[in-house]
Amino acid sequence: MLRVIDLYAGAGGLSLGFKEALDDDFIPVWANDFNEAAVATYNANFGKHCVAGDILDLLNNEQIHIPTADIVIGGPPCQGFSLLNKKRDDDPRKQLWRPFLEVVERSNAQAFVMENVPQLLGSVEHEQITQEAYKYGFSLTYAKLRAADYGVPQRRARAFIVGCRFTEPAAFFPPIKTHADPNNGGSLIEDLLPWRTVRDAVADLPEPVGTEIRNDPAPLDLHFGRSPTQVSRNRYESIPEEGMNRFDLQRLAPELTPQCWIKKTSGGTDLFGRLWWDRPAFTIRTEFFKPEKGRYLHPSQHRPITHREAARLQSFPDSFRFCGSKIEIAKQIGNAVPPLLARRVADCVRAMFESHE
Repeated sequence: MLRVIDLYAGAGGLSLGFKEALDDDFIPVWANDFNEAAVATYNANFGKHCVAGDILDLLNNEQIHIPTADIVIGGPPCQGFSLLNKKRDDDPRKQLWRPFLEVVERSNAQAFVMENVPQLLGSVEHEQITQEAYKYGFSLTYAKLRAADYGVPQRRARAFIVGCRFTEPAAFFPPIKTHADPNNGGSLIEDLLPWRTVRDAVADLPEPVGTEIRNDPAPLDLHFGRSPTQVSRNRYESIPEEGMNRFDLQRLAPELTPQCWIKKTSGGTDLFGRLWWDRPAFTIRTEFFKPEKGRYLHPSQHRPITHREAARLQSFPDSFRFCGSKIEIAKQIGNAVPPLLARRVADCVRAMFESHE
């Protein structure tokens, strides 16, 4: 039995991966997130032990008891490490790993898994995390993992730092890849499956209905569309082929192309882009319903992907229950660790604890 605390839990993508890997040995004992809708989602799927609030306030509240745990998992908010904020050395979000390690110490956890954007690795904060964890008696290892290499139909890359008090985690982590790019020699690698694709994930879904969360069983509950303007519809129809993007729009329909895109002659090749049927999706972020934010157009239909399609591309099962408004659910989907990727990380942690036993 492994008692688990999940911090900055969001919808619970990490917890879902651990639950699927550990099965009956997964015992969630405490969780926290600042967003109340995310807390409602977590509690709807894992039990009523996720607490809403600022982790710093909770740790300073004498009435809050941090239970003992075997492992602490979580992803401190990552915006401070993003490419958009790489020059902001004073961003306070870069320091939210500190309360994470405080919970590790207060819970007497023997291991932890910290998830973040790849930019964390090699940063000053990474070195600080390492030094602080060593003070608590942890050995560390780390790796950047690509979700597609572990069965997620998405190229998303994430950084993981694994700490353990009783063994060298590098003997167990990172997980062995299960999938590979079939167009880059992956099919020649023994025992590796081809990357899962957009087609694998969403091709069975009908065209979406309505523009609001539907009173239908999953998967149709979150399979709704938007009400684009006629200009937006014309833009969608002007780039009908898979893989097209804003540069194709400018080439084929310059009169429909925003001036800001025309002036931006480089970068942003995924803006207003269509997905490919037979490739993994690119990173699903919180505003996947806005094509101008990334490669979020359906491969063949003239629309952005739906919430259900985004959840599937993140590897959430249809049975997972999301709570909140459609905007809040989109945030939960985009911010989540893909559960299938989390499961592969959890397999490593399980092996680590089994070796100790």
